[in-house]
Amino acid sequence: MQSTASPVISPPVLFHPEHEEFASWVREFAAPFSDGYLARAHSEEFPWDLAKDMAAQGLLGLGTSEERGGSGRLGEELTKVHLGIAHEELAYGDFYLSQLSYTCNLMAPLLERFLPAESADEWVPGIVRGEHIVAFGLTEPGSGSDAQAMRARAERVPGGWKLNGEKTSITFAPHAKAMVAVVRVRDENGDPGGVTAFLVPLDATGVTVQKFADPGWKPLGRAAVFLDDVFVPDTLRVGGVGDAFRLVMREFDYTRSVIGLMSSGVARKALDITIGYVKQREAFGKPVAAYQGVSFPIAEHATKLEAARWLSYRALSLADAGQSFTKEAAMVKWWVNQVALEAIHDTIILHGHTGYSEEMPLQAMYRDVAGLEIGEGTPQIQKLVIARSLLGREATA
Repeated sequence: MQSTASPVISPPVLFHPEHEEFASWVREFAAPFSDGYLARAHSEEFPWDLAKDMAAQGLLGLGTSEERGGSGRLGEELTKVHLGIAHEELAYGDFYLSQLSYTCNLMAPLLERFLPAESADEWVPGIVRGEHIVAFGLTEPGSGSDAQAMRARAERVPGGWKLNGEKTSITFAPHAKAMVAVVRVRDENGDPGGVTAFLVPLDATGVTVQKFADPGWKPLGRAAVFLDDVFVPDTLRVGGVGDAFRLVMREFDYTRSVIGLMSSGVARKALDITIGYVKQREAFGKPVAAYQGVSFPIAEHATKLEAARWLSYRALSLADAGQSFTKEAAMVKWWVNQVALEAIHDTIILHGHTGYSEEMPLQAMYRDVAGLEIGEGTPQIQKLVIARSLLGREATA
């Protein structure tokens, strides 16, 4: 049967030439930073230099309007697939490039859309310019994936709100200028008002930040944030009262899809480092790449990573088409990080004792991708999301 498809339409497994050009541009930008990745991985100094370099290229303003210094809102020229490409290519060059871009390109558009205009003018341009970071505060000691169990509260007071509670495992908190805190609210009468988001400056009275000692993500930092009668004015409420789940939680399908590309980007870099190594390393008179015990694991991981990255792009493509992609995003979150960790683990083994050394970047890559593994909800929860989408909520209750 002869195809009637237009020859100018690319099949869905290929990037459009414009996407390829965008990927090449990001790849060329990120490449020079690779050599500095290992030193950054061992340092607790925040990489403001990376933020400024990315800001100069517009990589912190993807999805933010040109009026506030960005490259344009999504749907104008850029799409979620563009964001996925950017974060994959940045992660291949240096994981911290990708994590900075990911957070800024999530928070700046969110604040631009849902803060009052004057507050957005004050906070958004600084994110896009790489001058400050805004963290996202959802997780609590007793509520991670179960966000409905959160205990942090906001009570109505004259001119704004008074916040109390604890947020934990908050990435960037040791270095952030503010945190978007998602809390339960009560009105003037003490009646429930739903879950609401507030932009909380971390230098406000009543805020305490307790930094964690983590094996990875050292330059980015992670912390608990304690809120003790912290006053937040109405001008820093993000969206309407009770709108936090609608405004913020719906972004999780997107973030889970992008995180898959970040982890697979790091794993592909580890695999390429290993390919170069095994072609040069000799044993019994020939390169170790000639032995199937070496070449077969590389072939297997390359195949899985290729499948994993295209599952991620499938999810983002569905998002750009306005279709549901919750199932695909959950598949990415459960499977892709697992694939990436297994690949990096085997690259360490294939390097022998040198792979175990901190003088190689592989150990740091493993720790950084492991950090992605525990973010955005546990992998086990994603299996439930997938099962419910396939079998129905009643059958899996």
